[in-house]
Amino acid sequence: MSERTAYVLGSDDAEVARLDGQAYSIAGATEALLHAAGIGGQMRVLDLGTGLGHVAFMVAGMLDPGGSVLGVDQAERLLGVDEKRRAAAGVDNVEFVRADVREFSASESFDAIVARLLLFHLPDREEILRRQLDALRPGGTMVLVEFDCGAMRSEPEIPLVESVRDWIVAAFRSAGADPHIGVRTGQLLRRAGCADVSTFGVQAYFAPDDPLGPFLCAGVTRSLAPQIIAQGIATEAELGLETLQDRIAEEVTARDAVVLPPAVAGAWGTRPSVNL
Repeated sequence: MSERTAYVLGSDDAEVARLDGQAYSIAGATEALLHAAGIGGQMRVLDLGTGLGHVAFMVAGMLDPGGSVLGVDQAERLLGVDEKRRAAAGVDNVEFVRADVREFSASESFDAIVARLLLFHLPDREEILRRQLDALRPGGTMVLVEFDCGAMRSEPEIPLVESVRDWIVAAFRSAGADPHIGVRTGQLLRRAGCADVSTFGVQAYFAPDDPLGPFLCAGVTRSLAPQIIAQGIATEAELGLETLQDRIAEEVTARDAVVLPPAVAGAWGTRPSVNL
């Protein structure tokens, strides 16, 4: 198995808040992709790299009685948050288990496997998909949802937003992640052995007065700051983390600019009766 890449965004309170904001911002795109892939009915669904369980809970709400979701993640702290949220919401068709997706081996087959923003961080992504395809019943569906950070920009162009995008892309690449992985979701499924692969992307547009755009831009930069500084991508003074979100918001408002976050790219395919 190839060298592992560390998850560079952490799991502290600030990162949990950022992940919640990020999940909110791409919930519509994710739901559209899951519906297009045919998720629903009484499916048993495996959610790889469940994180804070946003996708697991979303899928659970799309299922009929008898359907269920198993969320897998290696971050114990995030899974603790998941379980508290599950209990508070009274959701009884979702279960969480701690495991590394590189090594997780399901004891039963699933009707669908979903993975959102997982392969972004993993250099051995093709091997992982081929391995997890074994957990899918013949005819079952595998769904990938990933970011294409290359789509991030503002219109009109704001130099600070462009700098933030460049810092983020460079930091992820220096950590071995692929910030443009979203453009290759269809290829990845085909190489894993899936058939009948479909793919499309969704681009959000944050209005000049929408605080979510500056919040997300600054939040990712803040989480990546140790990597950015350690790799010499930008200095602490250049980042100016204490005022970054406010400065982005001020420039966006002054230019009446629309902020485009990373595009959400999705693909889905089926496991053939005989592996290709």
